[in-house]
Amino acid sequence: MRLEIILRDLVRLKRGSTKYGMAPHKPVLFLTLLDMMDSGIGNDNQFYVDSDLVGTFHQNWSILVRTGHQEDFTQPFFYMQHDKIDASPFWHLVPKAGYSINTHIKNIQTLADVLNYAAFSESLFSVLTVFESRALVRAYLLNTFFADLKNLYYAAKQSGESYLKNIEGYILNEMPPVQRLQVAEEEMVYVRNGTFKKWIPKIYQNTCCISGMKLVSTYGYSLLDACHIIPFSKNQDDRVTNGLALCPNLHRAFDRGLISIDADYKVIVSDQIMEDQSHPYGLTHFIGRRILLPSERHHQPAQENLEWHRLSTFSK
Repeated sequence: MRLEIILRDLVRLKRGSTKYGMAPHKPVLFLTLLDMMDSGIGNDNQFYVDSDLVGTFHQNWSILVRTGHQEDFTQPFFYMQHDKIDASPFWHLVPKAGYSINTHIKNIQTLADVLNYAAFSESLFSVLTVFESRALVRAYLLNTFFADLKNLYYAAKQSGESYLKNIEGYILNEMPPVQRLQVAEEEMVYVRNGTFKKWIPKIYQNTCCISGMKLVSTYGYSLLDACHIIPFSKNQDDRVTNGLALCPNLHRAFDRGLISIDADYKVIVSDQIMEDQSHPYGLTHFIGRRILLPSERHHQPAQENLEWHRLSTFSK
């Protein structure tokens, strides 16, 4: 596929006509995919719905869209399958085994649950693997759809500041708390939750803080759960100080109040359980065990959060 054909057909992206003008969603998504490739993500032509992708889309939207259009990541992600370059579709969604994606899935988490990955056509991807080609396509998209804001876009990329970095700073308790989210801010909730899930295992060295089991797959994925001490629905706090890295069974026990952690960071176990105490993985074996703590103090679980759990969730 020749670069000039790509540029010719990108101007023909199908965009809905609204009272605010032509919808900007697909150009923003395409620019986001180019950004991901620049950062080394998607260079195997597999783009996953995760906090990095959704967060980068949100950042680009906030820079480039100054009209009344409603931000929606899932819309272009699905409908770009209907666009063509050189008379052939160039964007494909590959569902997980047993699933199909035949209609627009509006909920980001649901989309992530059923999607395996998305991919460019092989002919387009082969062109975009070249950095200089991506730069030309990016410049063309900016000049065509966002000419008045292209300098702001480039300045934001060169500054090194980003929405995702700000979210990480907040999650890692290195920046002031952000404002409470509104119910409609689904994309922000998804990004924050995904960042929380990514960082909790890291700061606990991929080790369950109670059992001491270290769980990492051969693909580099952590098999631990990122557990909120106070549920996110209660206070919208997804900083690491409101989190613990736990094995799935201990996560469930913690959420159900069968175990908790005292003021000395030691495990306490509810009297309301019946178990085979001879079993090596029984909950009672953890009584009095001090949990593994992150090395940085500002990453450690906040005592006020643990106290809330003891008073509001733990069954004595």
